[in-house]
Formats: sequence, structure tokens, C-alpha cells
Amino acid sequence: MDSFSDALFWHRLQFAFTIVYHYLFPQLTMGLAPFLVYWRVRAWRGDLQAGDAARFWARIFGLNFAIGVVTGIPMEFQFGTNWAGFSTYAGGVVGQTLAMEGMFAFFLESAMVGAVVYGEEWLPKRLHVLATCALALGSWLSGYFILTTNAFMQHPQGHVQVDGTLQLNDLSAFLLNPWGLVEFCHTMSAAMVTGAFVVSAVGAFYLLRGKHAAQATLYLRHGTAVGLGAALLVAFPTGDQQAKLVARYQEPALAAMEGRFASGPMADITLIGQPNVAQRRLENPIRLPGVLSFLAYGTFHADVRGLSAFPEDQWPTNIELLYYGFHLMAGLGTLMIGLMGLALLQRLRGLLPSTRPLLWALMLAFPFPYIATTAGWMTAELGRQPWLVYGLFRTSQGASAVVASGDVLFTLIGFAGLYFVLGLLFVFLVGRELHHGPEAAHG
Repeated sequence: MDSFSDALFWHRLQFAFTIVYHYLFPQLTMGLAPFLVYWRVRAWRGDLQAGDAARFWARIFGLNFAIGVVTGIPMEFQFGTNWAGFSTYAGGVVGQTLAMEGMFAFFLESAMVGAVVYGEEWLPKRLHVLATCALALGSWLSGYFILTTNAFMQHPQGHVQVDGTLQLNDLSAFLLNPWGLVEFCHTMSAAMVTGAFVVSAVGAFYLLRGKHAAQATLYLRHGTAVGLGAALLVAFPTGDQQAKLVARYQEPALAAMEGRFASGPMADITLIGQPNVAQRRLENPIRLPGVLSFLAYGTFHADVRGLSAFPEDQWPTNIELLYYGFHLMAGLGTLMIGLMGLALLQRLRGLLPSTRPLLWALMLAFPFPYIATTAGWMTAELGRQPWLVYGLFRTSQGASAVVASGDVLFTLIGFAGLYFVLGLLFVFLVGRELHHGPEAAHG
């Protein structure tokens, strides 16, 4: 491995590490935001239990927001330090949404979070509700701008090339990119799943400990209902539409996601198997005939091209990791639908509080949406390779040529140590809130 490709590997690994760690926090804030709005409105109308829930979860939201801000700052600098080539080439386009996210969405969210967490005693109730709505709007608007940026990298629209760089020439095409609209709906649904699983896990935790029964019941009632609905939305229609976009615009990625090397109609979807890239085959597969053709193109007889139909320099650069990431995401998504469906059924029957094995399952399952979301982002980003801007600009062109691999590794080690400390601090602070309980949120 030459020095530049070695540095490129560390550039990619550092950005992957920092963004995966960072996204653990905003996915929960975006997922909790609608819960906070609903509970705050209910509290405004006199529901005391909803008021306790809103106060408690606002504190959890605030902790997530604070750590998310700290872990998100390095990524802004990495565009200049690690990915100067990309910033030079595409900064005239992606800089627009990154600036809009900072100027509008982030400022709105950061201005409102203090008022939501601490303003109940001094803000009129109506203004407190409006602050909570503004906080939720800022959270989701931030997600929209970031996802629009990513959508441009996946399916570039609204640009022209000027002197070897990209410049924005159609703001509406850029902001209303069909890929971005589907990606936003899919990602926000996944965030809602994260919020619902965390809310349900805390409810199950309190019931298993025999504490805060009224609040625990409230969390389980809302968490299981929202969790099942959001998990179904992740699969259909948002996940289905995302798959169809990949099939239309990123055919090599679709083939790699399924470990498909040969082309043909009635394409199978693989439940289990191991891709052997060297021998161009999938080992020990268990398949469902025709399902991939139907999911990708709406008919069982559609031809789906395999990787052999494309030049190897257009193949995703890590087919094995892409394949396993996609199947981990899909498998966990199916499992989460089943778990939330069973929990909701038992709740409607009035048996959930007494079904201790299911309560344990709900409590221990809260990492599932985090793992599934991480696997989903791995699928999206690995599938885009070897391009930074799909079809226009390769990843190898985007890295900073003057930053050596040793420098990147040194800062990566520093980030790992810093984020470990931040993680311990976050776990301690959240654990303290859980120990105090919802009723202590009055203080």
C-alpha cells in the first residue's frame, strides 16, 4: 500500500468513527422531539402525567443535544483538514446546506433547548409549548439540511461544473432532490424508532424495578404504539422507495448489497449467505426467488444486473462489509417490528405489565435501533463508493494530499480517547436522571 492510499484509509476511518459516534446522539434527539411536543401539549391541557413525562425526557434530550454538539464539531473541520479536495470541488454546492443547517436549524434548536428544559417555571404555558415545538422543528430541520447534503453526494442535482468545480445553479432542484426527500422520511422514521425503543426501555426498566408505575405505563403505552408504526414506516414505504432509488441510480450498490454477481430475471433476495468476492459467488445462500426483482423494479420478472455487468473500478470498495451491513439492518428491522408488535398486542390485552420476559426484552432491546441505523448508514455510504459525489468525483480525489497517515492516526487516537471520556460522562449523567426518576424532574 503506497503512502497516499494508506493515508486515504485513515482519512476514511477517522471520518467514519467520528460521524458514527456523533450520530448516536442526534438520532435520539430527533426521535424524542415528537414525544416532547405531544406530552407538552397534553400537559398544557391539564394532563399532569404528561407534564412529568415532558420534564423528565426534556432533560434526557438536553444531555443528548449537548454531547451531540461536542462530537459534531470535529466533522466540520475534517472537511478542510482531511477532505480538502472534496471541499474545493463540491463546496460551492454542499456548503449551502451546511451553512443553512448552522445558521437556521442549529441556532433555533440550541436557542430553544434551554427554554424547554428550564423554562417551565418562568415561561407562560403557551410559550413553553411553542418553545418545545420550535425545538422539535429545529431538530428535524437540522436533519433535513444534513440529509439533503448527503443526498447530493448520492444523487447529484441542481449543479453545474465551472472551472473544474461544482457550483449551485438550481436551489429548488438541490433542496427538493427526490433522493433527499425519501432519505429524510426514511431517516426520521428510523429516529422515531430509536426514540420509541428508548422510551419503552425506560418504562420496562421502571416496571421491572417496581418504581414509577404510572410513568412507566405511560412510556410503554406511547413507546410501543409509536415504535411499531415507525418501524413499519422504515420498512414501507420509505425503505421500499429507498431501495428503488438505489436500483435506479446505483445498480452496482444494489448488486453488492445482495452479493449478486450474475445478471438475470427473477432475481433472488438473500436471507443468509457469505459473499466470496475472489470467486465471484455467494456461499451457502438461503434465497427467496424473484423478491429482489419485485422490490427493485415492482415486478418479479425484472432483470437485475449483477456486479459482473459493471467494470470493477465501479464496484463498491468493500463488498463484504456492505453486504453484511445491509443484512444486519434488514434483519434487525424485521426483529424490531416483531418485538414491538408483540409488545403492543400484550399491552392492548392488558398483559404487558405482568409479562416479565417481554419487559426484559424491551429493556434490553434499546441498542437495536442504534445498531440498525449504524448498519443502514454503512450500507448507504459503502454503497456510494468509490465515489464521493456519485458518478462525478471519486473518493481518492477528495482526500487531503498533504496530511500524512501518521497525523490522521494520531488525531484518531485522540478522538477515541476524548469520546470515551464523553461517553462515560454521558452514561453517568443519564444514569443519574434515571435514578432520580420522572417525579424528580420537578426540581
